[in-house]
Amino acid sequence: MASVLDDPTLERHFKGHKDAVTCTDFNPNCKQLASGSADKNLMIWNLAPKGRAFRFVGHQDVITSVQFSPFGNLVATSSKDRTVRLWTPSMKGESTVFKAHTAAVRSVAFSHDGHRLVTASDDKSVKVWSVQRQCFVYSLSQHTNWVRCARFSPDGRLIASCGDDRTVRLWDTSTKHCINCFSDYGESATFVDFNPSGTCLASSGADSSLKIWDLRTNKLIQHYQVHSAGINSFSFHPSNNYLISGSTDSTVKILDLLEGRLIYTLHGHKGAVITVAFSRAGDLFASGGADCQVLMWRTNFDTKSYQDVLQQHNRRSTPDPPPHLTDIHPRGPHLHRQKHRAIQISQTVTDTQSTDPHVIELGQAAHSTKLLDGQTHSFPLQTATNSQHSNGLPPCHMASSRVEGWMGEESVDWTGGAAGSQTGVSGGGKGRGEEDEKGRGQTQPLEVVSGHPSSLDLTLQHIVQQLDILTQTVSVLEERLTLTEDKLKECLLNQSQILKDVRSSEESRRTDSEESDGSPEDST
Repeated sequence: MASVLDDPTLERHFKGHKDAVTCTDFNPNCKQLASGSADKNLMIWNLAPKGRAFRFVGHQDVITSVQFSPFGNLVATSSKDRTVRLWTPSMKGESTVFKAHTAAVRSVAFSHDGHRLVTASDDKSVKVWSVQRQCFVYSLSQHTNWVRCARFSPDGRLIASCGDDRTVRLWDTSTKHCINCFSDYGESATFVDFNPSGTCLASSGADSSLKIWDLRTNKLIQHYQVHSAGINSFSFHPSNNYLISGSTDSTVKILDLLEGRLIYTLHGHKGAVITVAFSRAGDLFASGGADCQVLMWRTNFDTKSYQDVLQQHNRRSTPDPPPHLTDIHPRGPHLHRQKHRAIQISQTVTDTQSTDPHVIELGQAAHSTKLLDGQTHSFPLQTATNSQHSNGLPPCHMASSRVEGWMGEESVDWTGGAAGSQTGVSGGGKGRGEEDEKGRGQTQPLEVVSGHPSSLDLTLQHIVQQLDILTQTVSVLEERLTLTEDKLKECLLNQSQILKDVRSSEESRRTDSEESDGSPEDST
């Protein structure tokens, strides 16, 4: 039986990360896709067939979250190195480092006007930052365990957060108070987000559940249990009608929110699917996982208006029987009969959209420095040469010998998040472009590495540490000042109440005395 909806199709795949892909986001201009990884690198992929890919190095631990600003001119990343970085996506590789958290930062997100950032951390706090002033603004601290995710509402009046304390909290940005708390999760709440219209709030859990609340009534309106393992990420379609989710069970699920049912299961990753994201237009979505690759899918099922879909559904005598429409394997045929065995998905997914890129000239005389085991090493960057790739994605080739000693090994358990640590490149200012080739069928990016001379680096690190201590002290003083203000208000209220009681008692005494003085005169 023919499908009412057009099935999603795999458009392209990107390879360049050396460890699990933990986060993805599309540029609002629909020309770039950003991804962060456990390899500590930020990658920005150009979606044009001959576009180049860029690698930005600066974080010293796993990148946990990435998001483009609403205008696409900035990229924010968070990391387990306790920092947030604000990048300018250009060849210069400039970034600004934000430090106030005292533990791993799990998520970062822009407000919809682009003026503020909200971050969630293992220090049990949610913090709000000013993008323009590039400083910490205030902190929200009522979670009792690690905070996994935080997001602004579309109108900026609310912040939603969730964490390992099994709660989803709703905060008022004007009063800085928690105005609601949903606490019916059996395990950690892993991800939270508002729908594009801002009327609903969705959250996912390590117990494989996905829940949607109506914020106008504060009631749970939908509850999905479609995955067989914990959900790591989800994303709303701009129309509010669909939602995609990625899970440790290695699948991407697509939900029809208006009908309240699962419509597709996508099999493309080997290992856990850690991140999913729709583009701003909704015509594309990306998924990334423990297999170190990013898959970009064309949505297709949103091309028809929902009224037309419902009318066609009504004309049909029977619904789609499983597994038709439910399971899509990128390299296999779309079968109408039950599959007798699991399909083994090839590590390399065929890409038919791209063409061979042009040669990228980086310059013969350019040099760069990298901090390696406490010493500064210098080596030349040479011209990249073009090579033929079977998948047609932009290849890169570095002619000079590469210093790889700073890259360490890391084990990742995506049931509970990335674990382990690496020793990475330090610094956070300007960088340089570098190209390398890791093998046939992989997209290898330009690399933008941040580096400083060792003495200057040590001085900067010392200054940053002192600023970190000062920031923490100010945060503590701010909390104590708030408590003092609350106590002072309470004392003033008590004082005013006492004064009222004293005045009323004095008036009653005067009245009693006047009555007592007047009674003998009346008797005489």
